Parts: sequence; C-alpha cells; structure tokens
Amino acid sequence: MPVHYIYLLLAIIAEVIGTSAMQASAQFTRFWPSVLMVAAYMASFYFMSSTLKYMPVSIVYAIWSGLGIVFIAIIGWLWYKQSLDFAAILGLALIIAGVAIIHLFSNSTLH
Repeated sequence: MPVHYIYLLLAIIAEVIGTSAMQASAQFTRFWPSVLMVAAYMASFYFMSSTLKYMPVSIVYAIWSGLGIVFIAIIGWLWYKQSLDFAAILGLALIIAGVAIIHLFSNSTLH
C-alpha cells in the first residue's frame, strides 16, 4: 500500500477516535475523553497534512470526511445505540460509492 494511503488511513482512524471521544467527553465535562479528543484530532491533522504531499487537498478532504462520516455513523449505531433509517443508510452508501469512484476513476489520485 502506498505511503499516502497509510497516512490517510491513520488520519481517518484518528479522526474517528477523536469524534467518538467528543461524544464521550459529555461537552468537555469529562477530562480523559476530552484529552483523547484533542490528541486524536492533532494526530488526524498531522497525518492528513502528510497525505497532502501526495494528493490534492480536495480529494484528501473528500475521502477523510466521507469515510469519517460512515465510520462515525457505524460507531454511533453500534456503541451509542443511535438509529439509522433507510435515508441515512442510503446516504452513507452514496458516500462510500463516491469515495470508490474517486479512488477507482479519478486521475487526481495516485494509484
């Protein structure tokens, strides 16, 4: 796997951890989840900026935010018991399709 995809994957994982910790921080009233959120977002931005050496910001941000949305929705459904209706699931599927189209067919990314 090319290094820029590893950086992007690490950025996405860190962003998902940070967003999950944001929910667990209870509006910054819980110390350790708040610390984890800040650290995870810092790591996410570091790895995302490392990805920008290889890919355009528009593509990096589309993939980072799109997959982050999908993974957070799944975590919210599994961990926090938040419901997903048909429209939400369809929207998430369209995000995944968009990321796949960018990866498979765009000349803006390195393959």
